[in-house]
Amino acid sequence: MLKVGNSKAEINKVEETYKIESKTILEVKSILQKQKEMNFYINISKDENDEKIVKEKIDGVAIFNKEDNQAYYIELKESERIQELKEIFENEEISKIGIDLSKTYILLKQENIDLKGIKFDASIAAYILNPTDNKLKIENLAEQYLEIDVSRVLGENQNKKAEQINLFDEISKNDEEEKQKKNKSDEKIYTFYSYLICKLQEVTTKKLEEIKAIDLFNNIDMPTVTVLADMQWNGMYADEEELNRFGDKLKEQLEIKTKMIYEMAGEEFNINSTKQLGEILFEKMKLPVVKKTKSGYSTDVDVLEKLKSEDPIIAEILDYRQLMKLNSTYVEGLKQYINPKTKRIHSFFHQTITATGRISSTEPNLQNIPTRFELGKQVRKIFKPEQGKVYIDADYSQIELRVLAHMSEDTHMVQAFKENQDIHKQAASKVFKTPIDEVTKEQRSNAKAVNFGIVYGISDFGLGEQLGISRKKAKQYIDEYLVEYKGIKNFMDDVTEKAKEIGYVETLFNRRRYIPELKSNNYMVRQFGSRAAMNTPIQGTAADIMKIAMINVYNKLKSLQLKSKIVLQVHDEMMIEVPIEEIEEVKKIIKTEMENAISLKVPLIADVSEAENWYECK
Repeated sequence: MLKVGNSKAEINKVEETYKIESKTILEVKSILQKQKEMNFYINISKDENDEKIVKEKIDGVAIFNKEDNQAYYIELKESERIQELKEIFENEEISKIGIDLSKTYILLKQENIDLKGIKFDASIAAYILNPTDNKLKIENLAEQYLEIDVSRVLGENQNKKAEQINLFDEISKNDEEEKQKKNKSDEKIYTFYSYLICKLQEVTTKKLEEIKAIDLFNNIDMPTVTVLADMQWNGMYADEEELNRFGDKLKEQLEIKTKMIYEMAGEEFNINSTKQLGEILFEKMKLPVVKKTKSGYSTDVDVLEKLKSEDPIIAEILDYRQLMKLNSTYVEGLKQYINPKTKRIHSFFHQTITATGRISSTEPNLQNIPTRFELGKQVRKIFKPEQGKVYIDADYSQIELRVLAHMSEDTHMVQAFKENQDIHKQAASKVFKTPIDEVTKEQRSNAKAVNFGIVYGISDFGLGEQLGISRKKAKQYIDEYLVEYKGIKNFMDDVTEKAKEIGYVETLFNRRRYIPELKSNNYMVRQFGSRAAMNTPIQGTAADIMKIAMINVYNKLKSLQLKSKIVLQVHDEMMIEVPIEEIEEVKKIIKTEMENAISLKVPLIADVSEAENWYECK
């Protein structure tokens, strides 16, 4: 491994390891077609075109040829030049080795180029090696895995934006000289980055093999790159008129709530002001003070929830806040993300953010649209398939509990799923010592909270708060549950003890998460570590299963040349936009692929529904 210290001699060693060669596009294409491998790094600049899905464009591409130890930089600022590389990017037989390839996929798609043959993404490799480290830029990875200080190699005057880096001391005499200097700078920076990509592949691949995660990388996480990028490209149609109508409805309700709150308070005041609200509730209305801050009374949600029984005004204030959040986050907030050309929202889907391997969504976060209360759920009505199509939605039924049954081999839980019993009714029957056909709705609901709480390592305090019962009663529920479900108790204990011993936990697919918190001197930190140790193998395995299902559905749709497209993934749910003539075929595909993604000791069940908008999906 190349180590770079402070001396110029050491820095020069890096620059002498390869040569920067000038080659025509034709020559580079010939080399890549022969080698069947492309180590590359793209030079990106901002693009103010609002109609683009990603407001950036490719200015150049650097390619490292490891066979000849040469690097090439091809300038692509003239848009037609990138088309000369189309056949290379679209050649599945040429392995693509880079970083942040989901973004590269979108940028190329905007140039009408389909990126194929994606083999290695340095950020994905680093994420699998340490999923709690979010420093995944090439500079971070070079320092961590190659012990190369990029800023030193490129020069002390490195600016934050690579295209602005000044590597030379001479002063330009004219614009042409300035341009040449800038081109030289680009050439040096990006060819160096392409060299780093090659070295990162060598080092991280060995490390992935060492922790037995190479199959996870090759067969699950790398194919997921294309699926998620394609999902972002497809986007979801958002009906702006429907959104405006919903916004008007919220504003009407806000006006009514405001008047009600003023009436109950006996005066008008700024409901959004913590100070004024605190004075009304705790000075004028004399409600009990729950918590004080440096600036006055606390009026956060937890405080208000505790005061609900004290005065009806509290429920109205909580409703008011919910309406305000809905309007700002999901009406005004979503509008800015509707693409003016496609009329769709193209959310970014990430696979390197969560510590468990779950996929996340940003700009906007479509996974965070409310589902627990009716008014919030209505936001989903704005998302519709285009004319002549429907949404086919499939949701895994209790996948985390099924994974828990498989991993713990608990007799009762395995039996319940094999016999298609109501798992929450079974738990209620055992915990409350009640015949299964006499279990009440309340008992089932409480048992459901325990079932899912166990997966997340819930405490007696947390369960008590959730169910509105005493801590003692909650502890009794948990203890009784663990007596009845011995397999689960043994599994949870074993997982935590093993994690303390070896420092990490794993999913069924060898996705590893290190948990140093288990050895902390702080009790709360240790408790967090214990919950993470119990939850990660279950939630992470469920996430891996969903990725396998998505890859298989995506490949099936492609191989059958269907027009249907995956447009959304939310935790245990996948949604496809489907032309009417493909409905029955796609229903079979999604159900089959989801239920057969992996063979467990209990069956996997996917509930499939058809709808005219996201709200109607069951």
